[in-house]
This record gives sequence, structure tokens and C-alpha cells, in this order.
Amino acid sequence: MGRARGLGIAAVVVGLVGLPAGLGGVLYGRYAFGGSVVSGESMAPTFGRGDRVVFERIDGSEVRRGDVVVFSAPDRYGLDALVIERVVGVGGDRVACCTGEARDGRVTLNGEPLREPYLKGTEAGGGFPAYDVRVPEGRLFLLGDHRANARDSRAFLDDRGGTLPTSAIRGRVIDDYTVPVVLGVAMMAGVVLVLVAAGLGIAAMVVRRKARAVVPPPPPWAVRV
Repeated sequence: MGRARGLGIAAVVVGLVGLPAGLGGVLYGRYAFGGSVVSGESMAPTFGRGDRVVFERIDGSEVRRGDVVVFSAPDRYGLDALVIERVVGVGGDRVACCTGEARDGRVTLNGEPLREPYLKGTEAGGGFPAYDVRVPEGRLFLLGDHRANARDSRAFLDDRGGTLPTSAIRGRVIDDYTVPVVLGVAMMAGVVLVLVAAGLGIAAMVVRRKARAVVPPPPPWAVRV
């Protein structure tokens, strides 16, 4: 019976390690990260149609200039699907377009030309009318990387300069997958450990039954009447 007891203890220990690892990874992953599929070309060439992006769930107040974010704005787009765009201006910034002529035009941020190596093509204005927006506190000015094919803040200039409330932000797109990978490994390790614990528990039951089966019955003279 000693072997059965040892297997049972091992099953409990392994299970107590594996269950929190697996459940913790799942719960934290669902809370901290999300995923979405790009449905259009407004962020090309950074992200194309059909690309899958992973985003960390953050509060809108944590957003920085240059971040690619996902947000929900059903009042603007007519559906509750996530939209992906780049943050160009935050509360207090002044965003204007465009300095220069035609394809040499540049977006300016607080009076300084904005360097945008992520643009598709070289035209920062994308054929839209000129604008000059002071971003209110608690709001964001967003643009797509493919300016000629993006329905971004420029399309809603009559609504507070096209800015979006930070409360609409659902997450920031990440390009470093270290944390999600670690969480995935933790979840897989947890599942494996739980399965091992179940196997040890079954083995303990089998050993215990075999031990009972080989115990000889008591002799007749030992039986009291």
C-alpha cells in the first residue's frame, strides 16, 4: 500500500502545481490580451487585409503617440466591430496637414513636420482636404497608414475635429509576443501536469486494488462464530 500512497501524494502535488498554472494562464491571457483580424486596407502596408493582430488591453489614458490601437466606435462606423488605426495626436496636441506641395506634403504635430516611415506611398494627406485640429483633453486624433484609403479622423472633422474619446480604446497592438508566448507555454504546461496528475491518480487506484486482491483470506480458525 506504500506505493499506492506515494502515487496518490504525487498526483495531488502535481495537480496542485498544474491546475493553477493552466487556469492562471487562461484567465490572465483573456484579461490582458485580445486578438482581431484586419478587415480592410486602411493600415497597409503595416497591416493588410486578413492579418491577425494581437493587442494588449489597456486604458485609453495609457495610449501614446504612434501607437497602433484597436477601438470601437459604432456611432461612426455603424457596427461594433473593432477598428484599427494609428494615434497621431493626444490631448493638447495640434495636428495639421499638410505642409509642402502635393506628394511632398507632411502632417505637422505641434508645428513640427511628422516623420512617418510607415506610410503607404509618400502622400501624407491622401487627397483629403486640409485640416488643423487642436486635440481636446481625453481624446485622440487617429489616422490610417494608407491615407488615401482610410476613413479615419479626417472623415469626421465636424465632430470635435474628428477626435475620438479615449474610452473607445480597447487595446494597443503589440509586436513583441514574448508575454503571450510565455502565457501559452504556461497553459500548455498546466494541461500536461493536470493530465500527469490524473494518470498518477489512476495508477494509485490500480496499485491499491491489486494490493487488496493479493491479500489472502483469513484462515478458518481465525474466524469467530
